[in-house]
Amino acid sequence: MSRGAIVEELGTALVVEDDDDVRQLLQEVLAQAGFDVVAASSGREGAALARDRGPVVVTLDVNLPDIDGFEVLRRIRATTDAYVVMLTARAEETDTLLALQSGADDYMTKPFRPRELRARLAAMLRRPRVAQPGPAAPADAATPADAATPAVPQPAARPAAQATGSAPPAPPEAAGRPPQLLAHNGLDLDPTTRTASLEGEPLDLTRSEFELLRALLKAGGRVLTRADLVRIARGDRFRVDAYVSEADERAVEVHIGNLRRKLGDDPRAPRWLVTVRGVGYRLARARQQQ
Repeated sequence: MSRGAIVEELGTALVVEDDDDVRQLLQEVLAQAGFDVVAASSGREGAALARDRGPVVVTLDVNLPDIDGFEVLRRIRATTDAYVVMLTARAEETDTLLALQSGADDYMTKPFRPRELRARLAAMLRRPRVAQPGPAAPADAATPADAATPAVPQPAARPAAQATGSAPPAPPEAAGRPPQLLAHNGLDLDPTTRTASLEGEPLDLTRSEFELLRALLKAGGRVLTRADLVRIARGDRFRVDAYVSEADERAVEVHIGNLRRKLGDDPRAPRWLVTVRGVGYRLARARQQQ
């Protein structure tokens, strides 16, 4: 068996869950997917393990006996950029929005389906943290539709280009800059180093925010629908038939709102992100150089 090699490639998964049965199920699901699994039954223990073990992915319960999952998430985000999936028995939209605003990558309600969890994690692993070949998604974590999906990183603008059949133009200000650098109205984004800056000042973006901003910059003013952006944030770059719910679209609105706040962008007179009502978002026009 090559299980040992797979575990070494995928790294550590952390389960933070106080329910013994659910915790054991999550450990089994993640171990079968190829992770080396560690677990915690309390929030403080989970945050400490995240700091000490540097997990690749974390499943995090919202209701914990000491501190709630949102506080644990904030502590995890201070020490690691692991992919975090929050799990809860509550399905209120406010919980979903709070989780995403706090830095979670995904949100699932209990009872969850193990196959769906593994498929979502596989999609996350197709979005490496840096622009270099990353680990392929575990073969046994893929759904039949996933099986035909290349498990290598692809340009973030691919979903929008697929809808039109042509590659998007680069933002006007990118002319004369290094090919990998995207620039627009004082905003610079480098996919190679996964860094972004505004007027020379670095921006602290989550993975989802970075991917959405990159896609909009690459689209060069073409409108990307909310469904397009949902798939970009998920990592479902080639699956145009992937189901997109209203909650998914609301999550994109939250990400865009967070981007606007970090950019200091006024939605009434946008410099970067324009809302196309009922459709999605596009890049604002480039300002004329003085």
